[in-house]
Amino acid sequence: MTQQSVEPRTVADDAGAGTRVPAGRSWLDRYFHISQRGSTVAREVRGGVTTFMAMAYILLLNPLILSGKDAAGHTLGQNALITATAFAAAFSTLLMGFFGKVPLALAAGLSVSGVLSSQVAPQMTWPQAMGMCVIYGVVIMLLVVTGLREMIMNAIPLALKHAITMGIGLFVALIGFYKAGFVHQGKSTPVTLGPAGELAGWPVLLFAATLLAIFMLQARGVPGAILIGIVGGTVLAVVLNALGVIAPKQWASGAPELHGSAVSMPDFSLFGKVEFGGWGDVGVMTVGMIVFTLVLAGFFDAMATIIGVGTEAGLADAQGRMPGLSKALFIDGAGGAVGGVAGASGQTVFVESATGVGEGARTGLSSVVTGLFFAACLFFTPLTAIVPGEVAAAALVVIGAMMMMNARHVDWADRATAIPVFLTVVVMPFTYSITAGVAAGVLSYVAIKIAQGKAREIGAFMWGLAAIFLVFFALNPIESWMGVH
Repeated sequence: MTQQSVEPRTVADDAGAGTRVPAGRSWLDRYFHISQRGSTVAREVRGGVTTFMAMAYILLLNPLILSGKDAAGHTLGQNALITATAFAAAFSTLLMGFFGKVPLALAAGLSVSGVLSSQVAPQMTWPQAMGMCVIYGVVIMLLVVTGLREMIMNAIPLALKHAITMGIGLFVALIGFYKAGFVHQGKSTPVTLGPAGELAGWPVLLFAATLLAIFMLQARGVPGAILIGIVGGTVLAVVLNALGVIAPKQWASGAPELHGSAVSMPDFSLFGKVEFGGWGDVGVMTVGMIVFTLVLAGFFDAMATIIGVGTEAGLADAQGRMPGLSKALFIDGAGGAVGGVAGASGQTVFVESATGVGEGARTGLSSVVTGLFFAACLFFTPLTAIVPGEVAAAALVVIGAMMMMNARHVDWADRATAIPVFLTVVVMPFTYSITAGVAAGVLSYVAIKIAQGKAREIGAFMWGLAAIFLVFFALNPIESWMGVH
């Protein structure tokens, strides 16, 4: 049957701008605006697969970060964590694809997981920590609905935004070095190389080799360098373990062996394990600071990533405004609540979405493809669990290095900028606290502006933040003075 020739007609996309597209399009094309955005189904599928390959490492890293004990001494099972991570990523990314209709994929934010593991879980139980995730997700959604999220972003100096990203990068890298055994707590020094000033054991050497391999692949511009490095390191680990070069007890997370079938049913034992309340021993002030820290951790990168990837995809207008930005930001906030309910920590938009855009993705169909791949991973948990923690830790250091690249945007010659940025960046890893780093940066920024006679440039929001963080630092002395302790 010959196809009838039809005249192209103009159809408005989400932005309201008309684009000439052919009539008689499929429902898939019409729903995702594929032709309008100059793409094809094949490009969207290719872009979705590429994005998944670029960010699949999160299935390994998130369980590694969340492997610690909570205040009650309980840990989360690895298989359950892998299932939760895959489910939350699949659900959140499918939401973005079907309703946001933009090529953005979501998964567990490493900065949020880092806060949960290092600051939240040691003070409460894991279900309560996941409850904190749900609360912070709801807070972000409310900020989007009221328009406050964009107002807050505009109020914080750009240099401090870059500093927060850089500080979280160093924080994540430190976690990677520590998890791999490359860095230890020293006897006569705060930290040391290995347990006694030297690297001990084959697993940590495998970590170093994997780390260098990923950096080398990135330097050559190889797509999916992180995933390739992890797969290569895992294969080498399996071979060394099978040959008996490395004793099973040397592996921190267990020997890299497949026990039983590579396919299994998902372990949803963490799903719905969320508690709200029971924070009597923690205190209202501490709970408030935890929620504030989680909001900060999941707040800044998301907007910049959404706009950056959207601009790369040609979805932003001449003024840098992106159609459907509020919807994308709302779904990103919902990802925090979704991750909490699933037991995987808050979900956020991944910058690796840009790899799919580079392959031609322009619509939400690519996100649907990425989400479906994450959903398929629910049934391959035993295969994923083979990856040694030392190999997965290498990717944490790589991500930290990538986040540190924001340093190129900082005017280091301007002390009014450089000092707050420096304090923000170094205080985070040195204190093992993202909140302390942000607090140091905000307070020093306000203090320097006052010293320069530029108090009017600070802004009401920054004044309010400075007051909150001043109480944060002085809380213990104030409570002691008042006889609380």
